[in-house]
Amino acid sequence: MSIDVNNESGTEVDEQAILDVARYALTRMRIHPLSELSVIVVDEAAMEQLHIQWMDLPGPTDVMSFPMDELRPPVKDDEEPPQGLLGDIVLCPEVAKKQGEEAPTQHTMDEELQLLTVHGVLHLLGYDHEVPDERAEMFGLQAAIVDGWRSEQGLTGPSPAPTLS
Repeated sequence: MSIDVNNESGTEVDEQAILDVARYALTRMRIHPLSELSVIVVDEAAMEQLHIQWMDLPGPTDVMSFPMDELRPPVKDDEEPPQGLLGDIVLCPEVAKKQGEEAPTQHTMDEELQLLTVHGVLHLLGYDHEVPDERAEMFGLQAAIVDGWRSEQGLTGPSPAPTLS
């Protein structure tokens, strides 16, 4: 799996953890090992620009996903997953830091960025949270992936709860 992490934010982030959790999520979702993903970390000004341009919403947001080949996880166990270019995930550490501090189970900026990375991967794979049933499915899957990754890493304590708007 080819995953590039490019930090343009000026904020120090755990790029290796972002890479690792993205790879774990894609493997768990059975995405073809030759697929490609790009993760870009930007500051609030750049994120606000993207948020206005693509969502017509003011202010910076935490994560945005830009799918390319619209890959989907295989439905059947014996189904061969297609390979391709997943797309881009854009993260904002400044917003992640605020969300982590304000969450019911306070957590670090890096923990929030890990959660947001999984959230972005799921969006690239076609998951959404606009209606209650979809929200429950996506956030349940997100929690299972983050919990599985944290367990595999030997991390203890509760996983960050979703703080996404």
